[in-house]
Amino acid sequence: MIYSMIFQLIICDKYMSLKSKLESLLLISQKPLTNKELAEFLKVNWGEVEAALLELTKEYQEQKRGWQIIKNNGKYQLVTAPENGKLIKDFLHDETSGELTQPSLEALTVIAYRGPITKFELDRIRGVNCSLIIRNLLIRGLIEENFDKFKNETYYTVSLDFIRFLGISQIEDLPDYSKLHVDQTLQEFLDEAAKNQI
Repeated sequence: MIYSMIFQLIICDKYMSLKSKLESLLLISQKPLTNKELAEFLKVNWGEVEAALLELTKEYQEQKRGWQIIKNNGKYQLVTAPENGKLIKDFLHDETSGELTQPSLEALTVIAYRGPITKFELDRIRGVNCSLIIRNLLIRGLIEENFDKFKNETYYTVSLDFIRFLGISQIEDLPDYSKLHVDQTLQEFLDEAAKNQI
């Protein structure tokens, strides 16, 4: 009897941990993720992932949370609840029509001088997760994203609109561009961070 209870507690703890991990991954991902991708990354069975995602979906609906999990063509994504659509639309309008925040300006500067750059590299340079900043800069049309299928990475560069706004003819016209674009110390830091990436 006691062993059965302990076993149940272990299973429950593992399951709760899996749901927490899935929630975090879906929250920071900028693209929908397949069951297989999630299972491989978390090193668990795809059936466990499927069951956890179904339970999370149910919990969000029952608790009337501000987000929900949607599924399309075998891919999952965490999105805002549809009943908050107008609120989100108004908020994004304010964000995209107002002035850039200091963190957004810093990220944009890094992308301008170091681009093409991955989100991982941008996060490491700034020391924070830049998902929301990248999204806002994309919405404003100041940066562009390009997926490299051979490296399986998304790279970010500034857009033509950004260059036009600055009144320069090419990104290389930025002050000290040649020096900052190939800064050896920074490159060594990024290379070392990439080796330690989990």
